[in-house]
Amino acid sequence: MKIIVNTHLKKGVLDPQGKAVHHALLALQFDEVENVRIGKQIILQIEDGDKTKTLKRVEKMCEDLLANTVIETYTIDIED
Repeated sequence: MKIIVNTHLKKGVLDPQGKAVHHALLALQFDEVENVRIGKQIILQIEDGDKTKTLKRVEKMCEDLLANTVIETYTIDIED
């Protein structure tokens, strides 16, 4: 099963990389862009099993390693 974890900085946390991309887009005359936030995507391939158990395990992975939960939020999508 394919697991997709997306992490994003929490609202209010400064995003210097997003700010740099935003400035670059404005310099390239993409004036319609109001704000940019950068996140990351982690794709895991996990042996098929019980979806509920897998979700709990991936949540534990996120809490322990994949996301910095002090400054980031995350979402988990499971694809069969």
